[in-house]
Amino acid sequence: MTPQLTQPQDPAAERDFVLGIDFGGTKIAVATATLGGRILRSERLETLAPEGAEQAVRRALAAAERLRAATEAAQGGRCLGAGAVSPGIVQDECIAFAPNVPGWEKLALPRLLRDGLGLDAVACVNDVKAGGIAEARWGALRNADPGIFLSLGTGIGAALIVGGQVLLGANGAAGEIGYLLRDALDTAGVRSGRAPLEEYASGIGLARRGAEVLGGRPTAAALFASADPRVRTLVDDALDHLAVHVANLAVTLDPERIAVGGGMMTSADRVLAALKRRLNESVPFPPSLVPAHFVQDSALYGSLALILDRL
Repeated sequence: MTPQLTQPQDPAAERDFVLGIDFGGTKIAVATATLGGRILRSERLETLAPEGAEQAVRRALAAAERLRAATEAAQGGRCLGAGAVSPGIVQDECIAFAPNVPGWEKLALPRLLRDGLGLDAVACVNDVKAGGIAEARWGALRNADPGIFLSLGTGIGAALIVGGQVLLGANGAAGEIGYLLRDALDTAGVRSGRAPLEEYASGIGLARRGAEVLGGRPTAAALFASADPRVRTLVDDALDHLAVHVANLAVTLDPERIAVGGGMMTSADRVLAALKRRLNESVPFPPSLVPAHFVQDSALYGSLALILDRL
């Protein structure tokens, strides 16, 4: 399904467009899109995380300029603004809790984009919340109130949709479920630099724990595909821990629908089955559980929805 918003009536405005940038830990996606949300041109780059934050932003801005120039030439319109999404909690002068790219937490991302792109209209938000925006506008959470977008990939996060809007929280940290304590034995949390649930059940957490069992450097995808009984037990246990917390979240919010996206959804049957068992047993009114519409590109579409909402 191609996302569609109300198309502008002015023929000149129909040629105008917006930019979207998804800054991820391993890849950066950049796109231009019509004011109806249809992607016109796109480009993907490797983040090259070990080389630091500045080079990643610089290369993303260069890609954005290439796409803007090509889109202007093809469309004859103007770029009206840019939306950008990032891991962590995006603030004006820094990005809190985003340690995976050296220097990323020091970025004043909104200002860098305004200056680098020469645009006044710039909007930035956390990547999972952006995914929730996209799913609520155009995808699997449309008309779901409340709804939850659950992102299961390299990290773990949730976007809570209430009244058609993503709940930010007092500090922009609503839905940061990777920081949940797994149980009462967890005594080290965020103040100790830990993210207990994410370290246990995310893609990167599974890879680390799988290496302790198998040696080498297995990926989460390889662990999900493995027939080794030790690995199957490890993955099933991680999914069940995750499912307990998703069920608790559903008890708290009483959502109508939960949409699940992210890299782990390459094993969707196994992931959804584990979640559904806990939801059906533990939640007074179990929500419907569905794959996200934008399983892998929710953050990029969210960056576009973000700036379209701002405009």
